[in-house]
Amino acid sequence: MTTPRLLDQVRDAIRVRHYSRRTEDTYVHWIRRFILFHARRHPREMGEREITAFLTYLAVQKNVAASTQNQALSALLFLYQKVLEMPVDWLDDVVRARRPKRLPVVLSRDEVARWFNALSGISQLIAQLMYGTGMRLMEALRLRVKDLDFERRQVIIRAGKGDKDRYTVLPRRLVEPLRTHLIQVHALHQADLAAGFGSVALPFALVRKYPQADREWGWQYVFPSGKFSTARGDTVLRRHHLDEKNLQRVFRQAAQRCRFGKPVSSHTLRHCFATHLLEGGYDIRTIQELLGHKDVSTTMIYTHVLNRGGRGVVSPLD
Repeated sequence: MTTPRLLDQVRDAIRVRHYSRRTEDTYVHWIRRFILFHARRHPREMGEREITAFLTYLAVQKNVAASTQNQALSALLFLYQKVLEMPVDWLDDVVRARRPKRLPVVLSRDEVARWFNALSGISQLIAQLMYGTGMRLMEALRLRVKDLDFERRQVIIRAGKGDKDRYTVLPRRLVEPLRTHLIQVHALHQADLAAGFGSVALPFALVRKYPQADREWGWQYVFPSGKFSTARGDTVLRRHHLDEKNLQRVFRQAAQRCRFGKPVSSHTLRHCFATHLLEGGYDIRTIQELLGHKDVSTTMIYTHVLNRGGRGVVSPLD
């Protein structure tokens, strides 16, 4: 039996741990770059000096951000500790680049409303849902029908960042628009079933445990794609969720039409959610849970961008 290639071993180790597909792609990318940087030498033949040289090259020659350098280090940590299972205690002591603290860009409520008005259709509904719940873009796109609880007005976010589940609020204002939207999605699903399609990708091995679950209404995406496609490593034609890159482009173009004069992205809606809740008097711990932050110190950043001027101080000129 032949030994799998190193990068295939990396992929297998990541999938066993149920890491996200994005993490898999990122780790494989940095491990490949590390090997190519050292003229295709096997990582078993390298050590602290080679890793330090690679990280220094990224920082000095490529001028990458601290977060990018730390991402590369995390990939190499995973390679040596989880895949090669080499005793590399020294690797834990490699100095990580300090990530500078940046204040998030936050729009006022009026600016958020203008942004919504510059959008239409599904993109507007998704933007409103993200602002009203604090969800990340991919969390919104991966939302399943069963995760919407209209009676309790809450949303269950499955396998969010860090593979954690959490609850967040479902805005009352979006209950009827979402119900109307789901009527259309249900009709599309019924048409797919009639045409011999209608299955959806399920997490992990659920499709083997529940063979018919992939065609059930509750498992369908709330925001399905307009076309069928095959996922990587799969040959079955399915209707996946909307493409995040297309939505990011739509959001960006709408923001440009609003001429905010500051850089905004889909993630800005999450920042606005947290900041506007703080302005409304909600406590930081509640907001931490809604956002799914592991540590409250991450949520505390929003206390610095409250709409009260410089730290809430009244200028002597005023």
